[in-house]
Amino acid sequence: MLRSLKLFFAIKLLLIFVIGRSFAQFHPRYLAVDDSLSTDISEKQHFVIQMEHESGGILAGNERAKESLRDAYYNAINLKLGWQTRRGGDIYHQLYNYPVYGVGLYSSTFGLDHVGSPYAVYGFVSIPVRPRVNRRWNFNYRISLGLSGRFNPYNEDENPFNLIIGTKNNVFIDVGGQVNYTLSKHFQVGAGLAFHHFSNGALRLPNTGVNLLPFTAAVTYVPNANTFDFRKQYLAPNPKEDELQFSYAFGLKQLEEENPRKYFKSTLGVFWSRYLGYKWRLGLGGNIFYSASANDPMVAGDEEGTFGALFSGGPAFYIDHLLTSRLFLNGNVGYYLHRNDFNRENKPMFLRIGARYYVYKDFFAGVSIKAHAGKADFIEWTTGYTLDLRKKK
Repeated sequence: MLRSLKLFFAIKLLLIFVIGRSFAQFHPRYLAVDDSLSTDISEKQHFVIQMEHESGGILAGNERAKESLRDAYYNAINLKLGWQTRRGGDIYHQLYNYPVYGVGLYSSTFGLDHVGSPYAVYGFVSIPVRPRVNRRWNFNYRISLGLSGRFNPYNEDENPFNLIIGTKNNVFIDVGGQVNYTLSKHFQVGAGLAFHHFSNGALRLPNTGVNLLPFTAAVTYVPNANTFDFRKQYLAPNPKEDELQFSYAFGLKQLEEENPRKYFKSTLGVFWSRYLGYKWRLGLGGNIFYSASANDPMVAGDEEGTFGALFSGGPAFYIDHLLTSRLFLNGNVGYYLHRNDFNRENKPMFLRIGARYYVYKDFFAGVSIKAHAGKADFIEWTTGYTLDLRKKK
């Protein structure tokens, strides 16, 4: 799990940096400045349907995964329904070349009864790279997040052969890219590569996780044959500058396979950040973590109930990548000033990556994965508030 989850976090961090300059394309027909002005342009929101098949690419990074996935062969189908954003809405739609937002349904098989035949329901975002209306070849790059089901989880008596996942329902994360060829005004075909990660965030052990790197083939249908209006308007510099963000998160964690008890965990965070243009916020701050496992003498031993056993934390670097005025990806790299090995805080650094959404004015909610060196610690369900520090004029 360690090697594969390190790959996952590396890909996710790479995405955060790449996404600012390029991202997925799901709909191939775009109007650019150097395209013909005689092109038939539609201002209606385009509806997009894609059917995608994927196979191969099982990543078995440790002995548990190799044992559980021996003789497996992976196949899956995705059905995606998307809607193209349009001019006159959120300014971030223009900044990202009017991306496609949508929902998808995923169904797969490993050919192994003890693993199961997982499905997933997810949301996705797909953003074009240098769109051109008259170019037949185009590219896709996407990110998706959802929930999966129909895994056959580990059970010591009934299913001892699944050593990689302990829950039927898990988080589904997908990133991928495609190259597409336009056949007609309505159809295109494409091929690409994807990365999938299934995990329960240590909610129940084992949680080695499932990691896949399959090849994909897709057919896309766009009912509206007219080219969408992708012209852009001038944007003034971002008036926002410094912000102060307060957050609280909570979750559950199982520490040992032999001990089925799930312990409550929570996180307090305070971070200052500064905008770099419209797409980035960078800053510094810190987290304090609470772990109820410190109240269990079988876990904490002689440190049971002490302040040092209950709490840990330290400073952290803060990064946001804004996808819209309300939706953003969040990441942290932190260093423990105090940590507890009995709570599996066995690395000096902690990581976080997730997504957050402003649900009402400056109040946000989201979900993230806290980890140690790529190994999941727990899933954080987060809420918080952002304070604008701009000086009043």
